Amino acid sequence: FSTIFFNKQLKKLKIYSMIKWVKQMNEMKFTGYTLPLGKKTYIMGIVNVTPDSFSDGGSFFKPLDALSCIEEMINDGVDIIDMGAVSTRPFSKPVTPEEEWSRLKGVFDLLPSDLGVPLSVDTFNIETARRCLDAGADIINDVSGVFSYETARLIKEYNAGWILMHGGVKTGNAETQREYPQGILFSVNEFFADCRKRSAECGIPQSSLCFDAGFGFSKSNEQNIELLNNYDKIEKGDTALLCALSRKRFIGKLSSVEESGKRDPATLCADIIACSKGADIVRVHNVKMHRQAFSLFDNLRQF
Repeated sequence: FSTIFFNKQLKKLKIYSMIKWVKQMNEMKFTGYTLPLGKKTYIMGIVNVTPDSFSDGGSFFKPLDALSCIEEMINDGVDIIDMGAVSTRPFSKPVTPEEEWSRLKGVFDLLPSDLGVPLSVDTFNIETARRCLDAGADIINDVSGVFSYETARLIKEYNAGWILMHGGVKTGNAETQREYPQGILFSVNEFFADCRKRSAECGIPQSSLCFDAGFGFSKSNEQNIELLNNYDKIEKGDTALLCALSRKRFIGKLSSVEESGKRDPATLCADIIACSKGADIVRVHNVKMHRQAFSLFDNLRQF
């Protein structure tokens, strides 16, 4: 009996080890970077080069202020910088690609040739994306909410990373809500599956992709809650999964914190829930708080 029991346990251990090894082999790769998935939570720091973003609009609108923010985030242990020049808050004013690039160019001109961490640009304009990649960006954080073959060709040309978000500004915007007859989770999984299929057709490997479920975009509070509670049911495959919850309205509503700039503790709680259910990257305003918390989180989940 003891021999049979031992053999069964050994078989379970071997199977578990194989599963763990496969998980560790998953990675996100782009330009000259490789981000192994499954062991570390990557902190993406938000730098809004805008006058009207919902949380920190105007704080980093001047290039020197944006540069100081980036330097502080790097000192605080950020893994990825995500810079954007168009606000996607509800009822924000439209910005032309020329104005968007003008805002970003002022910061690019000040950046060192080797930033030390990947640089992502939050945009839905193909012209802006190309200019940023030319200027040294590594990732396009595509908040359009649609799959674009034009963007796909650009991603392949530059060997860049590509974050694809569900429910973006071209499919309803942040102030509108859509109907999801088969449920929000089904819609998210269907969108991700379609993006995987089309990316493969364009010769883009899954390792270049990252998916964002798009909390707060074309979703009601109830749908956001349902999505977070079922985050472990998102079918991401071998692709990285980004969670962007920082200071959003439904976080404020659930935590009863009206002022967006004071929602960091509540954001951290929601991010930990998301990462315990499979998120690989968290997009946040407060890098220092998240770096400390996720250093503990990542160390504990190794045991």
